[in-house]
Amino acid sequence: MAVRQQPSITIKPIAKRNGIFLCFSGALLLFITFLFAQFYWQAFRFTHVFMILLSIVIILIGVVKLFEPSVSLLLTPGKIIFNHRYGHWQLTWQDIHNINLVSEVVGLEREELPYLGIRLVHLDRIAKNISVRLANRLIHQQKGLIVYSVLHQLMTIEQAQINFEPYTLSNGEIIKGPIAAFLHQSEQLSSALGYHLFLPADSFDRSIDEFASLLKHCKTASSTYQDNEIG
Repeated sequence: MAVRQQPSITIKPIAKRNGIFLCFSGALLLFITFLFAQFYWQAFRFTHVFMILLSIVIILIGVVKLFEPSVSLLLTPGKIIFNHRYGHWQLTWQDIHNINLVSEVVGLEREELPYLGIRLVHLDRIAKNISVRLANRLIHQQKGLIVYSVLHQLMTIEQAQINFEPYTLSNGEIIKGPIAAFLHQSEQLSSALGYHLFLPADSFDRSIDEFASLLKHCKTASSTYQDNEIG
């Protein structure tokens, strides 16, 4: 019996919102500042310099937002794809062991971090499914998680260092370069925080709790989809 193809779900990042508005607002503020500076430069010189710098910062923030991908995540019945302006990674739902909010008990309270964590069945699964540029970027982008882990004694300073040694997969294959460094870092973060991959909250178009529920539902539904495909 034929099985109807399930629709894909596209997630647009919050980080991309208001990019055009910020560029326009910054440009308008810069124009007005230059307009007034022609007449009042001597009297308000420092104010004008401040406003010019502020305008440039606003424009730059807007430009960065515009460079964010239109779709940050693509969820299909068979896999999940994460898009970043530096590349992408993709996994099948069967590659994922569990999905949850990243949190840590600090003193008597549980502290939640603005990330959704993904623990893999085996770290090897991401080695061939992440672009080199993204692996290189994430090594540095995840520094906040590394610092957090060191400060809370979940990781030593030595473990926090970027490790450029080759990484050996379970089948004996040797991985080198940025992907190897990313895999080493993922191992350390997994030991410290319990997850191999981290999705920042500004990658979603809804609350982190809602998105966690969505991913869990997709993972559960994928099992039914695979069974139907086999049947």
